[in-house]
Amino acid sequence: MSDELYQRAILDRAKSPARAGRLPAPDATVTVDNPLCGDRVTLDIKMDGDKIADIAHHVRGCALCQASASVVSEVAVGRSPADAQSGRERLKAMLGGSEAPAAPWNELGIFMPLRSHKSRQDCVLLPFEALAQALAKTRP
Repeated sequence: MSDELYQRAILDRAKSPARAGRLPAPDATVTVDNPLCGDRVTLDIKMDGDKIADIAHHVRGCALCQASASVVSEVAVGRSPADAQSGRERLKAMLGGSEAPAAPWNELGIFMPLRSHKSRQDCVLLPFEALAQALAKTRP
């Protein structure tokens, strides 16, 4: 395990992820897989009008994927779909070399070490793909 990749903040998020589990009556549920590494994210979402009311996730995967799902589910609640989706673009930009993400996505900065590990970037992006798919299912 690379010390550079698995910093304390990532390990802490993976050990005690925010909103881990399942929702009792979600508006949408999706499961996405990363066939290259075997990570799997199941994400439940509940909407309240044009805001995300609740998210829960079940991750079978590496610490990077678990930590990312924790950040996604924590920050996206209470936001519009567009605001929630902006996290993925900010993360991609950061991984591509831009500065660390701004509020409300500041915590994505824990993934800065992945800039030099392209093969692991999909692990962190997978929960964002799950969120995008779940939001697409909630639109009329």
